Parts: sequence; C-alpha cells; structure tokens
Amino acid sequence: MISNQILQNTIEGLKSITRIDLCIMDTEGKTLATTFPESDGYEEAVLSFAGSPADSQVIQGYQFFKVFDDKQLEYVLLAKGGSDDVYMIGKIATFQIQNLLVAYKERFDKDNFIKNLLLDNLLLVDIYNRAKKLHIDTDVRRLVFIVETKHEKDNNALETLRTLFASKAKDFITAVDEKNIIIVKELKPNEGYEEMNQVALTVLDTLNSEAMSKVHIAYGTIVNEIKEVSRSYKEAKMALDIGKIFYGDRNVVSYTKLGIGRLIYQLSMSHCKMFIKEIFGGQNPDDFDEETLTTINKFFENSLNVSETSRQLFIHRNTLVYRLDKIQKNTGLDLRVFDDAITFKIALMVRDYMKYMESLDY
Repeated sequence: MISNQILQNTIEGLKSITRIDLCIMDTEGKTLATTFPESDGYEEAVLSFAGSPADSQVIQGYQFFKVFDDKQLEYVLLAKGGSDDVYMIGKIATFQIQNLLVAYKERFDKDNFIKNLLLDNLLLVDIYNRAKKLHIDTDVRRLVFIVETKHEKDNNALETLRTLFASKAKDFITAVDEKNIIIVKELKPNEGYEEMNQVALTVLDTLNSEAMSKVHIAYGTIVNEIKEVSRSYKEAKMALDIGKIFYGDRNVVSYTKLGIGRLIYQLSMSHCKMFIKEIFGGQNPDDFDEETLTTINKFFENSLNVSETSRQLFIHRNTLVYRLDKIQKNTGLDLRVFDDAITFKIALMVRDYMKYMESLDY
C-alpha cells in the first residue's frame, strides 16, 4: 500500500536524525528500502524471524522488529547495532511505519468512497453512514474540478496535485479513469466561483511548469451537501466536453459560463442536421475554402467591424466587402447584418458539435 519511495524517504529521514542504519524488508526477505548496501544477505534470517513468535530479536548484529498492519505482519525492520539505544530507535521507526500504514489505509478508504460517490455507486443511506465512519463532513460547500491530462495514467500530474493540496486535508484528489484527475474541493464560507477559478488557474500553471503536463480543466457548480457532489462532477464533465467542442482556446472552463454551447450540446443530431440544411441548403460549411473561413472568423472576432477586420487581414476594405458579398451569394446570409451573423455563427457551432459527435462513433 505504501510505495517503496515513501518507505525509503522515511528511514533516510530517521537515519539523518539518529545516525542509525535501517532497512525495511517484506515478509519473504526482499529489501524494500534500506540505508546500507549489505541488506540483501539477511533473507534467511528474516524468514526465520517472521515465523517466530518474537516481536523483536537481535540477529547477526542487527535488531529485528516486526511491523504489523491490523495484526497482520506487513514488514520486518532491521536496525544496525545491538545496544539499548538502537532498540529504542528501532521501536520508534516501527511505530512511525505502523502510523504510515494506518494513514495510507484511511486515505485508500476515503479514496474509494469518493470514487463511488462521484460515480453514483452508493445508496443515499450508505453515503451518510460511510462519511460518518470516515470523518468526512456531509454539509459543507464543495465543488468538483476535472483535470484532463494529455497522456493516460499521468502519475506525475497526479502526484504534483497531491503535493499541491497536501496541506488541504479536507480536499480529495482521485482518478476515476485513465486521463482525468478529480479534485473535490471544500470551500471556505467566503469563497465563491471567482476564487475557484483562481484555484483552477493555479492548478494549470503548476502542472504546466512542474509536471510538464498540458491539461484542460473544467469545474461544476458549488453544492451544499455531500450527496450532491456527483452532480457537480457530471456538470464538470459536461463543461469539459463543451469546452473541447466550442471553446478550444480556453484551458479552463466553468459549467456556469458555457453560453450558447450548453444549448447546442443538448440538441439531437436530427435537429442539428435539419438546422444545417435549413441554413446552408445543400452546401456543406466544411466546403468553404481556407480564405473564406479565415475571413469569417476574423470578422466575428472584430464584432462585424469591416475596417478593423480588413486591417488585421492586411487586405483592402473593398476586398473584404467582395468576400462578404460572395458569402452572402452562396448562403443567403449577409454577415454585416446582425441577425444573419448570429444565425451563421450558431450554424458553425452546430457544425462543430456534429463533427465532435460523429468522431465519438468511430
């Protein structure tokens, strides 16, 4: 349950304080962590000690100690030397490792609870009963973040986030699939969406700089009870999808600010096809050449301003007017007219949504 690296860090820390060499082995005599190189020669001694009734014993100049996890022998600890001081340090090290086992088991139990909570795998009565046993508050404000990593099983990103939130004992970091890391964040009374957006930006900057991971982050709404956490998670998932379809330039997307993308996302494919046919007739908007698409996008970016658009495209105003006239001739929509521009913009978003849904079928 505890990684070998954690065990190694623990005994190295103890050695730096006590100057006593330590080694941790499993019950079969395999070295898991050590501060001295000759630990591999004690396999038979460990096996013999593990099968004996003694909790500690001096063997070949080393103090041997048993480390239990809920009455089950988990590790054998070796402390170099046979003095009373070494015995005391060995007992302290044993106590420390046993506490680590308890802490990691509790974290594992909480992690399982949070995963099942997010996925709606618990009955309502089970949610409150298990939360009480795990000492998790049930009536505090929480919000769910989803951090989508570029690579599957990005352990660097996961460990970086756990380190970032290490001091926040009431926040939970977990993963429910291969690419998404979930943060269940508890809010202070004075915190709201502005503060949560800042948390998302901090996570983004930290992962980009420390874990070298390119990520997208989405978050749901603030909920007041633990039973509603799964709703915030579903909202974050929807925000992540909608962000990828319509707002590809955003690395952080909030469920509360999805705009018209939220409406389009809930349309059926049959309605989308009907709308596209109504607007473009038999023409496919994907058939527009690159020059036309660039002109359209830049015109929208500049709020239908002809002068500014022509300046940014480095073309004469009359050239831009010619292109807009050509689009009007092909589609029947004059992008210089607000209503037509809105219709055209929505149609392009519907097209993007259809392309995304079709990609999921492959």
